[in-house]
Amino acid sequence: MAASVWKRCVTAAVKVKCLSPSVSARRWLLSAAYTDSRLWEERRRDPGNLALLANAMDRTYERNLPVSSLSISRFVDNISSREEVDQAEYYLYKFRHSPNCWYLRDWTIHDWIRQCLKYGTREKAMHTLKNKVQYGIFPDDFSFNLLIDSHIKDGDFQGACSVVEEVMLQEAFDLPSTQILSLYALGSYLATRPQLTVSEERTLGATLFICGLKQDNTVGLSAQLLGLALLGKVEMSNGIHAVFKGAPLFWERGYLGRVLAVMERVAAASGDVKLSNDTLDCANALLQELSSASDSDSSGDESEGEEDKKREEVDEDEQAEHAKLPQYVSRFKELRSELESQGKVDSASFQALVSALAQQNLAAAEKPDLEQYERRMQDWEAEKRQLIQREKEMRAKAEQEKQERLAAQERLAAQAAAQQA
Repeated sequence: MAASVWKRCVTAAVKVKCLSPSVSARRWLLSAAYTDSRLWEERRRDPGNLALLANAMDRTYERNLPVSSLSISRFVDNISSREEVDQAEYYLYKFRHSPNCWYLRDWTIHDWIRQCLKYGTREKAMHTLKNKVQYGIFPDDFSFNLLIDSHIKDGDFQGACSVVEEVMLQEAFDLPSTQILSLYALGSYLATRPQLTVSEERTLGATLFICGLKQDNTVGLSAQLLGLALLGKVEMSNGIHAVFKGAPLFWERGYLGRVLAVMERVAAASGDVKLSNDTLDCANALLQELSSASDSDSSGDESEGEEDKKREEVDEDEQAEHAKLPQYVSRFKELRSELESQGKVDSASFQALVSALAQQNLAAAEKPDLEQYERRMQDWEAEKRQLIQREKEMRAKAEQEKQERLAAQERLAAQAAAQQA
């Protein structure tokens, strides 16, 4: 059911993509200045030999001692080939499962993402990102942008949406650039008419909704509407627990009711805010599918035992929510008619809207990002210098204590020899 509904929902978006040459252009993606790695490459490095670093870390782990964050930082920073990316992945995993796991530095995570992109091993970055609990990879917003942009430029919109999903789970839609890139990736992926499973519907709905909350405009509200409609379908079909499991969402029933709330908000707004026609079509198709499924269930010939079992699986609150479905359908039609009469339905597809948003606003959003990134790099370098200085002091202190122990042992040996003489 999900696939058939989705094909109908995005047909208009695909047509717009084919007709509009500006949609396929890439001039509104991240600029060369944003993705240029020269500033990162020109920073002062902490050189090291990977073989020696690996040997030192292995011996440290064998003695059940903690490896320092500087050691893993040096290892990642000195990667020079695809094969060494595999080695770094292993030591990131080892570090995450060591006593020092909480001290993986932000610049090491950023460096890891850059190294994966540099040596054509983006799948490694995605693997560690998807398994962040096992690797400790929680990127900053700038790193997220680089990953999303890399997928988009390769036309891998599903991969871009996988990164956006991680942004949603990390609740990192703080930068306008991240919001725009994410919405562009989502719109482009939906236009490919993907075959969605229930879990994919939930994830996609949550991502659309949470990202849409950051944009108080036609694009943001359309994303909210579409996201809530998908979540409402999951709620009606699989129960409320299937909605918020593992996602930062409301723990309350009534996601289809929130779809209507978005429509009411747009209808009452005084500005030039609209909802895209294809997202309304999609929400309507989902409601119709749910209504048909509900009618089929109520008119079907079920045995008494099956009916009793079904009642046990659906609690009273869920039954009450299912009972509201005809009201939701009726109210949706009323609100859509009201929006159309007010001229608040945008004929452009959702994909066309997010493409226009990217083209108009992404360039302006880059400047503060780059300024913040330069400041962050300075902070990272200052912190790294402090750690290196502390490491030198600790090594000097350890060497001094070692010499003192050796001297004490020599005195004791001399005293013992004198006593024997």
